[in-house]
Parts: sequence; C-alpha cells; structure tokens
Amino acid sequence: MERTRRMSRVSRKKVALGVTALTATAVAGALTVTQLSGDGPARDTDRTAPPDDGRPRATAPSAPATPDSPRVAPAPEPRTIPAIRDWTPGRGPGWEPAKGSRVVADPKGPLTDEARLLARELKVRYSPGPARAGDVELALRTAAPGGREAYELVTEDERVTITGGAEAGVFYGTRTLLQSVRDRGRISEGVIRDRPDRPQRGMTLDIARKHFSAEWIEARIREMADLKLNQLQLHLSDDQAFRIESDSHPEVVSDPHLTKAEIRRIVKLAASLHIAVIPEIDSPGHLGAVLAAHPDLQLRDVNGKPVRGAIDIAQPKAARIIDDLLNEYAPLFPGTYWHLGGDEYAALFARNPEAAHPGLHRAAQRKYGDRATVQDLATGWLNDRAAVVRGHGKTPQVWNDGMHRGGVVTPHRDREVTYWTGKEIGAREPEEYLREGWNIVNLNDEYLYYVLGEPHDFTYPTGRRIYEEWTPAVLRGTKPVPESMAGPDRIVGGRFAIWCDLAGAQTTEQVAEGIRLPLRAVSQKLWDPREPKRSWADFKKLADRVE
Repeated sequence: MERTRRMSRVSRKKVALGVTALTATAVAGALTVTQLSGDGPARDTDRTAPPDDGRPRATAPSAPATPDSPRVAPAPEPRTIPAIRDWTPGRGPGWEPAKGSRVVADPKGPLTDEARLLARELKVRYSPGPARAGDVELALRTAAPGGREAYELVTEDERVTITGGAEAGVFYGTRTLLQSVRDRGRISEGVIRDRPDRPQRGMTLDIARKHFSAEWIEARIREMADLKLNQLQLHLSDDQAFRIESDSHPEVVSDPHLTKAEIRRIVKLAASLHIAVIPEIDSPGHLGAVLAAHPDLQLRDVNGKPVRGAIDIAQPKAARIIDDLLNEYAPLFPGTYWHLGGDEYAALFARNPEAAHPGLHRAAQRKYGDRATVQDLATGWLNDRAAVVRGHGKTPQVWNDGMHRGGVVTPHRDREVTYWTGKEIGAREPEEYLREGWNIVNLNDEYLYYVLGEPHDFTYPTGRRIYEEWTPAVLRGTKPVPESMAGPDRIVGGRFAIWCDLAGAQTTEQVAEGIRLPLRAVSQKLWDPREPKRSWADFKKLADRVE
C-alpha cells in the first residue's frame, strides 16, 4: 500500500505624537554588533523593484494643517503577504526609493547581507552609514519584544528604520518594505510591529519520485523567503528513487539526482534567507530504491511474497545501511530538524502482523520480551534512528502514523509529530497526540497535499480553500481541534506539501504555477491567526502586485 501524501523628499514633523515616541524608542535601541561575515557573499535574487509604471508615488507634502484647512489623513496600511499584524499610521508622506536613497547597516555587524540584498532589490546603493534622510536603516535592537522573528518598521522624516532582536526578524522587515514598494511604489508613514503566529512555516517537496533541479529548488526558496516561510523539507528517497549523491552507499543512488555540491548550494542560499532545510530519509517503509540495490533486505511475508517498499527490520544490516546514510548526510544539513519518516510500514497493514511476519515477531520478542509485537519492533526501529540524529544535535520529526498506540515499546519523547492523515490503518485522531503532550506540525492532507496526478481521490488544493477554511488548528479533515489544544506552543506550525506520486502528470513549471497561490495562502494563515481582512479576490490581486 503506497503512500499518497499527499521558509519624499521633504521632511515634516509628525502630527501623531505616539508614532514619534515609538520611533525614538526604536532608534535609541539600535545596537552595533560585531561583524560576522564581512561584506558577505552577494546573494542572488530574481526579484527586483519595477521601474516607474504609473503606480502612485510619494510627493512633497502640503502645508501643515491649520484651523482653517483640513487635516492630513492617516497613511494607508501597507499591503503585504502575509499581512502585517499591527499598524500605527502616521500623517506624513511616507518613503519611496529615490535618487540618493541607500540601505544602511553597520559593516561590522551581521546585517550586511540583508542590507546588500535589499539594496539590489530596491535598485539603490548599500552604505555603511551613518543613515540620513532618504535612507533605509537596518539594525539589531537589545531586548526587542516578540522573539527572533519579530521586527519593528518605522517610517518617518523621509527615513525607514527596521529593527529586531535577531537577523531573521530584520530580514522579514525588509520583505515587508519590498512588497509595499512593489505594490504602491512606496511605504506609508507609520509604525509596523509584526511577528509570526507559528514558529514553523514551510513547504515539503518530494524530490524522490520526481527530479527537481537545484535551480528550480533555489527559485522556490527565494519565493518562500518573500513570504516569510522558514522551512523546506526535502523528501530525498522513496520506492521510486533515491535522489542524493552518496559516498557510503553509491549503489542506492538514482539518476538524475542532486549532487552534494548542489545540496550545499541549496542549503547555503536557504540559510542566507533564514530558511532551514530539513532532510527526510523515510524508513522502515518507502525504501524501494534502497531495496533494489539490496534485495536480500526485502521484507517477505510468511508465504515468501515481497512486501513493497518495506525493509526487513529484523536484519541488523538494514539498520546499518540507514544509519550510514543518516551519519553521512548530517554535516550537509546543519539545521535543527531531521525527518525520519516512519509512515506506512506495510508489515503493519496485515490483519495479523505476527502471523503474516513471524520473523519480525520472533525478533521483537528476542529484543523486547515475550509480549512484544511487530508494532514494538517498528517503534524500536524509529527510536534507534532518532537516537542517531539526536547524536548530531538534531530534533527528529516523524509522520503521525509512525507513532503507535500502546505496546511494550513507546516512542522516545524528544521528537515532533508531523500530522498528515487520519485515513491510514492505525492512524489516530490528532487530539490523542496533543493529549499525550507531543508538539505537532500540520500537514493536513485534506488541504495541504498537492499530489501530482490526483490519485486516490486527491484533488489539487486551491489557495482559496486554504485561505477561507483552513487554520493550523485544522489537523485532520475540516474540523479544528479544541481551542485549548490549538495554541502555537502545541501546534507549532505547518507545511504545504508537494508529492509526486504520478511524476509525469505535471512539468516542474506547472508545479511551480500550481502551488503559487496555495503557498501564499498558507503563508498568510501561519503568520497571522486572525480572520483575513481581504476577500479572496483582493488577496489574489495583491499577490500579483507584490511578487
């Protein structure tokens, strides 16, 4: 049973005293930090601010309001995807890139890469400062509220100041500025305070069943960065292929595949855009490509019939091969998380797994005692692989149907559950995992699974349905879990997943276009927990303007 799983030019004083006070706080808190990377490598982008195209531009303000003249209206809220969460409007002209504008950051601090990237995108110069009228200044700020991904963006007196407690937050502030300039040619006068609702926000890409070039993946990384997404999970292996270069087991590698040099390039670009790459080598199921090279490890039932994709976990050699691969690739992926799979081990699909697979049953009893079952052996297998990646300082993630109820052996606690389905044999309601205290990442296959060819009753997800119906609390089907269980400390995020079950059903270009609006909708719903202000039609129009 095969799986279908389915990151003005004229100065004027503020009328709004509150905005002035906020700005003073932001500037006073700017911190000069030690240089980490010098000028840093020039970072690529295929997005640049458009030339003059008739969009509204900031102009010199009119004379100050008097008792006999109308007051200047508050500035309009900047429009971005995802939407900003807190906006205090000012009454000035705002800021627009103009001749002489610069992006300023301390050349001895860690924000030079972010500053140089933004300067290229806005088609202005980077400068070490000091900042002056017309500039955008990036700075770290001590004791900044909201966490490492929060930022404050202040626009006043012909300047923009973007601050945060960490580089990621400042970077997200640059995305807000960039999108606002793409939309209206400028950013409004005022103060933005913004932060994400969920800490994990991203996309899963199946590169095992279908090959995606490094250039295609890099383009998606840039797209994700503009949407403030921060994770890319790469499903590296499956029954159809194993698509990453290996030195320890070159015999399992399929063509075409990604080289280690390409993986390093992908990971480096992602890190520069504050996106973590999460590798996944799925086991003990979905190992057909490995088994093609090692047929002696193929699981067979009591009648000698091979079980598709399933490795014989009673054999020590099976564990050695998978551990070799995990250890080999750990240095390639320096991020926090490693996905171990664990789903759809076909031995557990049998009505009586112990009768169907007596060899696995005997192995379970030898290792865990007379009461142990095949399920216990499978749980122990995943525990052992989790120990390997924890040895490299990583937190394991596993699919929910690899987390079994009861048994002699229980899953080790130091892991997170990626919940994708309630349809598989043995799958449990999401509330069970939450009651047991697991952190969950939402990959609900009802909304978030883009399965090529639409097999097994899947249909391509639409951005509108995600935008109007789905929230991180909707883990299974269409109903949310109770609000008491749905906070960001329990459901820590979500990922939109592309699975290539019928690889030839779409070209890579069609995939890129098909996921475009769903990915934007997911970005919105993971960043801002409130009901969206814009209609779907307005959201679609905005997507066209800000990308």
